[in-house]
Amino acid sequence: MASSSSSSPLPRRAGGGRDGVHLKERGLSPLRSRGIRSLPDVCPKEPTGEGRGLHNGPSVVAEHDRWTVYSSKVNLPAALNDPRLAKRESDFFTKTWGLDFTEMEVMPSFHLPNISREHFGPYSQEMTQRERIHERCKTICPNKDDVDAVSSITTNHDKSRAELEQVPKIFMRPEFALEDPATFNTVLPWSHFHGAGGKSRDVASSKLLQEKLSHYLDVVEVSIARQISLRSEAFFHAMSSQHELQDRLQETQQAVAVLRSRTAAMDRVMCQGPLRALRIALTRNNCVKLHNKLKLMAAVHQTQPTVQLLLSTSEFVGALELIATTKEVLQQELQGIHSFRHLGSQLCELEKLIDKMMVEDFSMYARSDLNRNLKEEPQVLEKVHKPNADSQKERLESLVFGLLRQRKLDFLDIYSDEMIAAAKAIVYQCVAERVVHIEEIDTEVIFKLADQMRLMTFPQWFELLENIFESFLLFLQRIKDTLDVIRNVVLQVLSSSHKNRLLAETSSAPMDVSQGPVALQGEAELAYLTHEGLFISDALNEAQQQQQESGVAGQDQRSAAGSRFQQNRTEAAAEGDSSSGISEVSAGREHSFISGENPMPTEMELNRIINNLQELLYVASDVSHDRCVKVLTARAKDGSLERLSSAEFVSLSQAVEGFVRDTEDLCGRRSVSLRGALQSQANRFVNRFHEERKTKLSLLLDNERWKQADVPAEFQDLVNSIADGKISLPERKVSGTEDRKPADFLLVNGQKYAVVGTVLLLIRIFLEYCQCVNDIPSIATDMLTRLSDLLKHFNSRSCQLVLGAGALQVVGLKTITTKNLALASRCLQLVVHYIPIIRAHFETKLQPKQFSVLRHFDHIMKDYNDHIAEISAKLVAIMDSLFEKFLSKYEVKAPMPSACFRNICKQMAKMHEAIFELLPEEQTQMLFLRINACFKMHLKRQLARLGVSNDGGPQHGLVVVDVAFYTENILALKSLERLDLNMAEIWEQKR
Repeated sequence: MASSSSSSPLPRRAGGGRDGVHLKERGLSPLRSRGIRSLPDVCPKEPTGEGRGLHNGPSVVAEHDRWTVYSSKVNLPAALNDPRLAKRESDFFTKTWGLDFTEMEVMPSFHLPNISREHFGPYSQEMTQRERIHERCKTICPNKDDVDAVSSITTNHDKSRAELEQVPKIFMRPEFALEDPATFNTVLPWSHFHGAGGKSRDVASSKLLQEKLSHYLDVVEVSIARQISLRSEAFFHAMSSQHELQDRLQETQQAVAVLRSRTAAMDRVMCQGPLRALRIALTRNNCVKLHNKLKLMAAVHQTQPTVQLLLSTSEFVGALELIATTKEVLQQELQGIHSFRHLGSQLCELEKLIDKMMVEDFSMYARSDLNRNLKEEPQVLEKVHKPNADSQKERLESLVFGLLRQRKLDFLDIYSDEMIAAAKAIVYQCVAERVVHIEEIDTEVIFKLADQMRLMTFPQWFELLENIFESFLLFLQRIKDTLDVIRNVVLQVLSSSHKNRLLAETSSAPMDVSQGPVALQGEAELAYLTHEGLFISDALNEAQQQQQESGVAGQDQRSAAGSRFQQNRTEAAAEGDSSSGISEVSAGREHSFISGENPMPTEMELNRIINNLQELLYVASDVSHDRCVKVLTARAKDGSLERLSSAEFVSLSQAVEGFVRDTEDLCGRRSVSLRGALQSQANRFVNRFHEERKTKLSLLLDNERWKQADVPAEFQDLVNSIADGKISLPERKVSGTEDRKPADFLLVNGQKYAVVGTVLLLIRIFLEYCQCVNDIPSIATDMLTRLSDLLKHFNSRSCQLVLGAGALQVVGLKTITTKNLALASRCLQLVVHYIPIIRAHFETKLQPKQFSVLRHFDHIMKDYNDHIAEISAKLVAIMDSLFEKFLSKYEVKAPMPSACFRNICKQMAKMHEAIFELLPEEQTQMLFLRINACFKMHLKRQLARLGVSNDGGPQHGLVVVDVAFYTENILALKSLERLDLNMAEIWEQKR
């Protein structure tokens, strides 16, 4: 046991000693060492705020029985020095006094000085030398008493050990127990009691055993007494310490009693009231939570009627949001409530029913929207402003929001089917409305639309087609407006999804600790809205007041679901009371999408819907074109479109091109079906157009007598317009052309062209081809091919009639004269003049990849030039045959000029007279140069045969006279005055 301060006081320096000897002070009072301190007998737990921690149990500080030392529950030294523990536990106080116990640093007393190592410095220096001397003295001269004491102790110890060795070892064993039969038999053997000597011997043995055991007892007692005598000083010291400890315990008991009385007073005055207030506040909070839970249950109970109210106004998004929030509340806030065990399955069935209702409603909306009157109601269906409403009711937006929320992403297929059906109805309605005003068509006899359209005249059918085009343009405009509304909704959802992702990334950052719990508590309090009509602002104010009064910073995380549920249900109830609820439901719908708490489609799916919307608009354009193709092919089935005039087909082509252009501007893509059908009809029209004009040209050529025709003023104007760059048929003039007389020649760029009537009509025909290309650019290649075929036909047929002398049998001409040949050549030259102009015109109408077809004009140019050259050769050949005929009979003899030369000059004059007015001067001169060359060749040959040479003889003189006559007559012809005949070539050159 630890000794007290009285048994082992610290040495203190005596005040009166001159050598500074330190002596012990005896009899120091323990009361003046330090003030009375005590440990509490129990460790009360602080209240944690839970209801179970505040109950009427035994008081922590009230005194029930008189406390004694035996009532102590904690022996602190024993607890801290428990030998059974492997190591000292560091959380002793925490385990015993509760989780709220914290070790605190004990503040030093202001009444005690701060003792440091420097205070012991003088004492240590003074005692170090004395201790060294003392140790040296003990080594040199030990104390006699100590030596005697040691020797006596050693002797006694050896003696006691010898005596103790006489005692059997069995008595020294720790497991010694007489209850054990083996131990009992060893200590008291039965042989001493049942010997052969009889009773007297047994008595002696028993006495001997008793004496032996008594001796063992005496040895042990003597040894114990010796040990006690050796430790008597320590024993008496312990007894004195025990008395001192009892005195201190008594004083401590008195101090604890005073402390308990004071603590009881403090508990009565300061603790019981606040604890009661905390208990009442906790009870109130529990009651508030219970009340809010009951209100939430009441609101959940009204879910199904509220959903029915929302569905009656087609507010599908609000109904779905209310169902989702109610299901979330049932899973989080109201889980396990028996009365709501079937509500979850009922809400699921109701949600499936809403899905079917939305699909049917969207199909009905699409059908009614697309089948409305196109001209009277061009706006989107049910986009109507209601009185006393903050925003406009948009049925389509509500449907699209609901379908997107339920991930019914195939609603565009429904709209596509309705769109195709509506397109068919548009054609039927337009035809029916038009047929009603036509008396010639009996609808009771002719039922089919195609048959009815074929019975119409072209103006009637064309008016019907324009009406169909106009209806389809309005139809496409309506579809585009509707798809724009859907696209805006999808873009809004896509934007909110993007915002949700940004908010999620932002919310993942750490919150401000000082503001987070307060804000969450406010949100939790805001969640519970009453069904009597408490608005959000009132709930927010009440939550803030409760925050300020209670000061409790905490929240239930599941209360957010209750907040959304109460908000949706309150908004729906407000909508049922007044029309202003529309804006509140819309606000709730926007909040539900922005909050990102619903399973909305992903961004990839939303982008796919946007692409599908554009594709759907393309499909609408294609469907409209396909229906128009049906109308076009139904009319063309009997070939009526092929029999149209050029003006009618051009008007049809312009109408179709205008419709295709308008739909392309409206939908953003070119549809090819209607354009392809028009191209097919255009090909048939081109074939008929070309066959008609080719037949007409053939008839004109077969009836052409190849005489110069007068040129009417309208053809001269036509040629002038071509010279001005206008490659088209001029408009017919009402008056002014009858007063102008026809001209003899056609003036083209200042040159005179003598032409036949067929060529004039040919010019008009190829202008009709050019006009067709202007009106229908898509048939440019076909028209070019047909026009080249027409020009080839004119060239080949004219060659057969003139050069081939076919006109003799066809027209009945007696002969093909030089005038006919020259006129045909001039006509061909006129066509050759216009071929490059036509080529340049067609080049502007063709695509660069189609320029290869222009090579047809190059081939035609070559054919025409070859034909012109053949006619020129034919004229030369005619004169060549005359020269050969006349000069073969030529004789050099008087009179001069000879008859041969007179006949030749006469034929030359006739030739000149025939071609002079038809061919230009240059061509006439070139032609006569070639004729003169032939004349010189034949004359040279004849002179060689006659043997006449330029030797200056008589025959030479006669030939010179004839040649001079010939030269004089040729140069006397008009435009041949400067012709170089070079008659010296008729003579053979002398070698």
